[in-house]
Amino acid sequence: MTGARSVRVCAVDELAVGEARRVDVDGTAVCVARCAGGFRAVADVCSHEDFSLSEGEVDPDACEIECWKHGSMFSLVTGEPVTLPATRPVAVYPVTVDGDDVIVSVP
Repeated sequence: MTGARSVRVCAVDELAVGEARRVDVDGTAVCVARCAGGFRAVADVCSHEDFSLSEGEVDPDACEIECWKHGSMFSLVTGEPVTLPATRPVAVYPVTVDGDDVIVSVP
């Protein structure tokens, strides 16, 4: 990712499978979640309305997160909405694990 900024957002053991948290990466609100398959990061704003995705429920097996306000589900892998009312995807950011550190890259 050209021009990306990579930032440590948490330690591996600070986020359990099925949990999400909001982090700030250089002014960008990011939802970091841990699925059964690992860590994922998406924009922390529902594309339907301006609500924080990190406050929603994570389905760790499907690797999806539900917006707590209106119930839209989003894929944490692709950012695509899985259910209505959202119809637009949210941004997806690369995540790497370096030792015990979870690192997110944003443009």
